[in-house]
Amino acid sequence: MRILIVEDEPKTGAYLKKGLQESGYSVDLAVDGAEGLAFAREEQYDVIVLDVMLPEMDGWTVLKSLRVTQSPPVLFLTARDAVQDRVRGLELGADDYLVKPFAFVELLARIRTLARRGPPREQELFKVADLEVDAIRRRVRRGSSRIDLTPREFSLLLLLVQHQGAVLSRTQIASYVWDMNFDGDTNVVEVAIRRLRLKIDADFPLKLIQTVRGVGYVIEPREPH
Repeated sequence: MRILIVEDEPKTGAYLKKGLQESGYSVDLAVDGAEGLAFAREEQYDVIVLDVMLPEMDGWTVLKSLRVTQSPPVLFLTARDAVQDRVRGLELGADDYLVKPFAFVELLARIRTLARRGPPREQELFKVADLEVDAIRRRVRRGSSRIDLTPREFSLLLLLVQHQGAVLSRTQIASYVWDMNFDGDTNVVEVAIRRLRLKIDADFPLKLIQTVRGVGYVIEPREPH
């Protein structure tokens, strides 16, 4: 079983790594959020133990970025013990939340529970009308036509099809696709949507990417008026 620890405090990170290795696990240790996200995207882990207050990229951002395409069990291990922090972590997609200081035996028990549960099977193929998005092979087809997208365009389309029928705000899209807090003065989302529409919708009578004025965007079939 393979575990990723994302922890910037050297003593805590070393303690966790040593204890989990002695418990029979293969363990990788990342010391900041950016490194942790890179590890998680390159390797498959049975459980990720993630701190919140991290250099480079905080734990909230790491989890949001990770959940766009991956779903390994994530346990937040942090000194932030406020109820709103716990709620935020769970709403972002964390599977468990443990507050420091902690008993190692409790951490071990929670990791074992998450590992037994395992991640939900990742959906490979998403369909919206005649659009097909292969999340594993990163291929897109509309009818009989293959559509080539940039990595950013693919991430944006995947986000939309994963939430088919749900309206996503510009803030949500910017946070998930660009790992950024949304600045109301920038039109990065609108530009990206416009470019994606040119490839996904422009040559087809049935339009899929819809604008919900004042709210955001949604992908759902809609006949032209």
